[in-house]
Amino acid sequence: MKTQQLLDVCESGIGGGAAAALGTERKDHLDLLESEAIFIMREVAAECRNPFILFSGGKDSAVLLHLAHKAFHPEPVGFPLLHIDTGHNYPEVLQYRDQMARRYDGRLLVRSVQDSIRRGSVRLRRPDESRNRHQSVTLLEAIAELQIDACLGGARRDEEKSRAKERVFSVRDEFGQWDPRSQRPELWALYNTALAPGEHLRVFPISNWTELDVWQYIARERIALPSLYFAHQREVVRRGGLLVPVTPLTPPRTGETVETMTVRFRTVGDISCTAPVASKAATAAQIIDELARCTVTERGATRLDDQTSESAMEQRKKEGYF
Repeated sequence: MKTQQLLDVCESGIGGGAAAALGTERKDHLDLLESEAIFIMREVAAECRNPFILFSGGKDSAVLLHLAHKAFHPEPVGFPLLHIDTGHNYPEVLQYRDQMARRYDGRLLVRSVQDSIRRGSVRLRRPDESRNRHQSVTLLEAIAELQIDACLGGARRDEEKSRAKERVFSVRDEFGQWDPRSQRPELWALYNTALAPGEHLRVFPISNWTELDVWQYIARERIALPSLYFAHQREVVRRGGLLVPVTPLTPPRTGETVETMTVRFRTVGDISCTAPVASKAATAAQIIDELARCTVTERGATRLDDQTSESAMEQRKKEGYF
C-alpha cells in the first residue's frame, strides 16, 4: 500500500483531529517526494563511511543540497560537496555554485578535467571536443583520491531511458562501471549498501521526481537558481533541430545565421553540449505552466551530446558517467 493510501486509512479510521495530533495530516505529492529523499539521505549518512554530494550548481543539484539541509538541520549539511569542472562551464553557474556552498556551510571540493588532461588520463581528439563525457575519468580519479564510497547525485528517471533503468542505490564496480543487468532489488525501500573492495555507490535521492516536480518544489521552497534557467536574450544559431548558443566555444558555422532570441536553459552543463530552448518563462510559476504543456523531454530538447544514438548515455554510464 502506498504512503498516501496509508495516511488516508489513518485519517478515515481515527478521525481528522486525532490524525492531525499524531502527525498524519494529509500530505501532497511534494511532501511525499521530499520525505523519501530525506530518508534516502539519512540512510546514506548512517550506512556509508565517506559520502559526497555531486554539486554542479544546476537545478537538480540545488534541490539536492536544499534537501540535505532539511535532512540534517540544525547541523550543517551532512556531506561534503564535489564538483567535476570541465573548464567549459557558464560563469553564472560557477558563481552560484560557490555562493550556495557558502550559504549552506558546505565543504566544496573541485576537481578539473583540465588536470586530468595534464596528467594524460584524458586525451582529447581535437581541441574543440566536448569535455562532457570526459568528466567520468576525473570523477573516478576523485573517488579514488578522496576514498569516496557513495556519491549522491541529482539524476532523475524521467530524464533519459538509461537513467530509468538505474536503481536509487546503484553499485559501481572496482573500475567505476555500471552493469544494468546486475542491480540489487529495492523492495519496500530496503537498500543494500554492502560494498566489495574497490566498489562504490551512486545514490539518487530524487530519482522518482519529474522535471515538473523539481520546479514545483523550487517554487514552493523558494530555492534560488542561476539566471540562465529563466528567460533572457541570447544569440543562437539553429543546428540539428536545436538552438545552439553562440559562445567562443560554440561559434557559428559557415552558412549559419545568428539570431537573438528569448531563451532559457532547462538543464545547464558544459557549454559545448547544452542548448537553450525558446521561452518567455521568466519565473518559476511561468516555467511550471510551460512544462505542464511540454511534450519534449528535458535532455531531448537541450543536449547536443545525446543526439547520436539512444544508447549514448547508457554507454557513458557504463564507463563511469554520473
